[in-house]
Amino acid sequence: MAQKNNLKDLPGIEYVSHFKKSRVSKMPEERLAAVKKSALRFREDMLAGNQVLYYRAFELIHVPYPTRYGLLNACSVPTPFLHLLNKLVVVQYNTPDGVKTLLVGPADFEANRETPFFKRLAAGFGPFNKPMRKFLAPIIRTVEECLREIGLRPEDIDYITYDHLHTQDVRRWLGSGGRPGYFPNAKLLVMRQEWDSTLALLPPQRDWYCPNGIDGIPPEKVVLLDGDVMLGDGVALVHTPGHTEGNHSVVTYTPEGLYVSSENGISSDSYAPLQSNIPGLRKYAQDTGMEVILNGNTQEGGIDQYLSMIQEREIAGPSLRHPGFTNVVPSSELSAYWGFPGIKPTVRFGEVTFGSPV
Repeated sequence: MAQKNNLKDLPGIEYVSHFKKSRVSKMPEERLAAVKKSALRFREDMLAGNQVLYYRAFELIHVPYPTRYGLLNACSVPTPFLHLLNKLVVVQYNTPDGVKTLLVGPADFEANRETPFFKRLAAGFGPFNKPMRKFLAPIIRTVEECLREIGLRPEDIDYITYDHLHTQDVRRWLGSGGRPGYFPNAKLLVMRQEWDSTLALLPPQRDWYCPNGIDGIPPEKVVLLDGDVMLGDGVALVHTPGHTEGNHSVVTYTPEGLYVSSENGISSDSYAPLQSNIPGLRKYAQDTGMEVILNGNTQEGGIDQYLSMIQEREIAGPSLRHPGFTNVVPSSELSAYWGFPGIKPTVRFGEVTFGSPV
């Protein structure tokens, strides 16, 4: 069982309190106003600090995803699936203990296929499973290939994190049951609520978590967080519950401002539906007053997720490269795909690079 690490033993990681009281009101409108106010204050404080040294986003694999989940209630295109691109982000930043390297979203494709939803989807193709896999989920590159491309060794990685643990099997990376991990020095940064949820899932959650994905991980490899933290110069993890109870967003200070990453929403369109060209989204937002479009496969907390998406949007601020949109960069980003016609994001961030690896 993972234990809570003493953050005093991890120089540079410290709790911040900006959002501590933002959701205490029993009135949703008051919670929304408090979240917006706290997000702006947090944004100002981060922008007053230092930027990260290096930021590189790689696209890893295409993933089919039900449209009814990804663009909850809003999309009018009858295509049953859309395509997401799972990303790996490499971030390097200064701390009192020197430069640290963080991997956001390293995916073990083979192990992750055991996730019940995707395993059931694949089984439906019977003997055509393998060719359909190439069609539905083509691989662009692996985590190992990404790191070799930028000259990083497995032992160079200090931390890995995921905005939540849907579909993730982390045993290969961190080790399990006495077997060493691929990243010998890395620790997992995860919200305590996300870790505890993964240990005791209910059926609505279980369909999206990889069975045994965290079994046997050495306790010293897991850093359980009980709230929002700064990791060092220009990097924060902010608890943004909703998509899952323990969801967090990765906030990174880049030359283009604050990039905010999670999977509460799947597209820039999700955070600015009135600017969207995806059929249905603009009208849905106009008819309902919805400021954001939720990613709703589990809906562990719809109101919290709505608040969290507003929180992410306000922290991120406007995008320099995509006027009218914000700097929220989904960890699994909607992309156009010929196999699923009719759904195309208005804008995409794709692969982004700032700086050079240290």
